[in-house]
Amino acid sequence: MQQYLQASEIINWQHPAVLAKARELAAGLNDKTEIARRCFEFVRDQIRHSWDYRQNPVTCTASDVLEQGTGYCYAKSHLLAALLRANGIAAGLCYQRLSAGDSGPPYCLHGLNAVWLEGYGWYRIDPRGNKPGVDAQFCPPMERLAFQLHVPDEVDLPEIWPEPLAVVVQVLTACATVEEVYNNLPDIEVLPKIRSRYET
Repeated sequence: MQQYLQASEIINWQHPAVLAKARELAAGLNDKTEIARRCFEFVRDQIRHSWDYRQNPVTCTASDVLEQGTGYCYAKSHLLAALLRANGIAAGLCYQRLSAGDSGPPYCLHGLNAVWLEGYGWYRIDPRGNKPGVDAQFCPPMERLAFQLHVPDEVDLPEIWPEPLAVVVQVLTACATVEEVYNNLPDIEVLPKIRSRYET
């Protein structure tokens, strides 16, 4: 579990501004589930999704996301992981592979988080930001993510990563504008499911 509490170049929760915000969000609370809820709602509601608002600059590190107040889903998940870890709450990064146009290819990754909650275990939360048709909530044990799978080849990737995928970091650090990110959204190859001999 220690790897989900560590600071790093991207999840830089020891940055003074991130640490201060984490302490502010936890003020007056002792229940880590409620602290996690407050951190989630802050990132979901107060950090603007870059594409929804067409807002530059492109951000990647947790401290940059906090400073600029904007980020793509991936960047917002970096900040949420940092705020949670700064409060001693284990948090990781998760991904879905979704249709970019809701109707099939092309596909792209969507970034979200998993948080370890006492009494629940790992619980996925999605801080991308709500809008018409998107209603992500914090309501354990029920999972309320921003997007559901509904197109062939969309995938919930099962891994909980302590660090963002390299392809995500590469796009966020190489692209100069939100439009450039949108035109180069990260994706990975997903191996086809191997049919078990017990399946009919």
